[in-house]
Amino acid sequence: MRPCPFRELLAAQRHLDSRAWRRALAYTSAISPVGRAGGYGRGRRYPRRVLRAVLFDVDFTLFRPGPELGPEGYRKVGERHGLDLDPGLYSEARAAAIEALQGERDLVHDEEVWIVFTEQIVLGMGGDPAGARHCAVDMVREWERHENFTLYEDALPTLDEVRRHGLLIGLVSNGQRDLEEFVTHHGLDVDTVVGSKSHGRIKPHPSIFVAALRALGVPPGEAAMVGDSYEDDIEGARALGMRAILLDRDGFWPDAPDRIDTLLALPAALGLNRS
Repeated sequence: MRPCPFRELLAAQRHLDSRAWRRALAYTSAISPVGRAGGYGRGRRYPRRVLRAVLFDVDFTLFRPGPELGPEGYRKVGERHGLDLDPGLYSEARAAAIEALQGERDLVHDEEVWIVFTEQIVLGMGGDPAGARHCAVDMVREWERHENFTLYEDALPTLDEVRRHGLLIGLVSNGQRDLEEFVTHHGLDVDTVVGSKSHGRIKPHPSIFVAALRALGVPPGEAAMVGDSYEDDIEGARALGMRAILLDRDGFWPDAPDRIDTLLALPAALGLNRS
């Protein structure tokens, strides 16, 4: 499998503004007594404050992508473009594409990011470069279709339990979908949504978490993040001083701290007592 050339493919389209990092971190210092000067960062432990809000990732956390977005979906879309994609190579190809995307920590969001990401999966599944981009564009469109997602069985009970304890709920997600329209389509009751498409930055950039916290009026030390990506969700949130709970449905991180394998375990992990 060839390396994912994100820098080469996107450098001509992106002027990365490092000032956004400084603005985001300055905000967290201003609203939290344990701001950046206090040493936020991975591996550090701080006294836990009253929890007021929980932020959730969307894909693979609350929502299960349908078969149209998995190995067979790629194969079928590939056929339309004359490509013979091997579903058996999907997991490896996707992992490599994710690793390349996560290596670009300052990437701003635009459609080209997701097309290139998806194109790398197509190539990793054996797609011919001549048709890979057109196939990727069609797959990105499939990821934009709200009906291609269903809630996990443990999602609504968990959201209801979090709400019952009086906590604010926000969604923070990377992706090309319009997150507000997505939430409306699925009828979720949440207090704020921040998608990378409208925000302009992708996790783990601090500004996307900060945008959600600002909307809720909650400092990082009084919020928790729940997600399935250790790099994007957990490290991104902890870098701001938030609590972070890793949802590890498939057991990839058995030794990770603050890990759960079902959302039903979240209330206990957050210390929310049942009454």
